[in-house]
Amino acid sequence: MSLTPIRIFNKHVTNRLFRLFARSTRGPFAVIHHVGRRSGKPYATTIMVWPLGAGFVIALTYGPDVDWLRNLMAAAHGKLLWHKRIYAVGSPEPLAVEEALPAFPRLFRPIFRRIGLRDFVYVKAAARHDVQTRSKGTPT
Repeated sequence: MSLTPIRIFNKHVTNRLFRLFARSTRGPFAVIHHVGRRSGKPYATTIMVWPLGAGFVIALTYGPDVDWLRNLMAAAHGKLLWHKRIYAVGSPEPLAVEEALPAFPRLFRPIFRRIGLRDFVYVKAAARHDVQTRSKGTPT
């Protein structure tokens, strides 16, 4: 997977900004914590999610061929920071666009359709706990 200039910009600028929104109590932004399938290194990636049933729908804005998704599938678990809570999540399962779109607020549906977003996954969520912050404002 090659990084185009817009993806590089998003990785270093936009995603860091959206990570701030993920720490709020509103909006679709979340941070998925996963472990590299080859390196074993921990990663945190900003994503768009919305709750559905006992888990979350994740919009694959870059498609299904992204490292964080492959890492999460390989490990079959990870953690999701959403609305100041951390959820243990399981292995992602593909979700049809017809099932995924209604989970998101109405404002997002036409945007997703317009950009041609067709890839979504579902993760079941287990335990959750509220985020405590350290002095630097990072979650524990």
